[in-house]
Amino acid sequence: MALAIFDLDETLVAGDSASLFCRYLVDHGFAGDDFLAGDAAFSEQYSAGSLDMCDYIRFQLQPLMHLDKQQIDALMPVFVNEYLSPRVYADARELLSACRAQGKRLVIISATAAFIVRAVAKELEVEDVLAIELQETIDSETSKVTYSGEVAGIPSFREGKIIRLKAWLEEQGESMDGAYFYSDSMNDLPLLELVEHPVATNPDKSLSELATSRGWQLIRWPAPAFAASV
Repeated sequence: MALAIFDLDETLVAGDSASLFCRYLVDHGFAGDDFLAGDAAFSEQYSAGSLDMCDYIRFQLQPLMHLDKQQIDALMPVFVNEYLSPRVYADARELLSACRAQGKRLVIISATAAFIVRAVAKELEVEDVLAIELQETIDSETSKVTYSGEVAGIPSFREGKIIRLKAWLEEQGESMDGAYFYSDSMNDLPLLELVEHPVATNPDKSLSELATSRGWQLIRWPAPAFAASV
């Protein structure tokens, strides 16, 4: 079965899901306004290609360390409904639907914490998700599961996306034959170069120029009406 692989942020969603979650945490009293300044600094590192993803995950989870996994999951429906769903590109929903109709297997691969990506993927009706998994600890008395703040395994970031994807392919008995990969970012260049059909989707300036020079498919979608509100 041919794969249709999608980055999430700025590709399917007009925004960064991790930063939007930080905004949610501030708006709902889990963190102070200075938390957004910290997130912005990490975002600049991401754009510059110098981000240490493990450092970012530790930062993002700080306001949630007093919550167990079940409590965090309970936050996600409101977050997705209010912060993410209005920012999903209408064209993205149409493309996902078209790929399903063509019999392609849909996969979202993202450099965002898995609990966020899985919640968004559920909204988009995508079952297969590769995202940054988090180390878990189990309380011996209460059996509650909490996140330690550390990344578990290889983060699905830059070349890590390829490592995670290849492991998933072997596990699932799938192949890259005829695969498409949709992404907006130069951070995903290793995977864009790997697939048979790279598609620069709402690309940043650098990726747009590279896609044009290499003759890759390039698509841009009008922003959702609510995208500018956060």
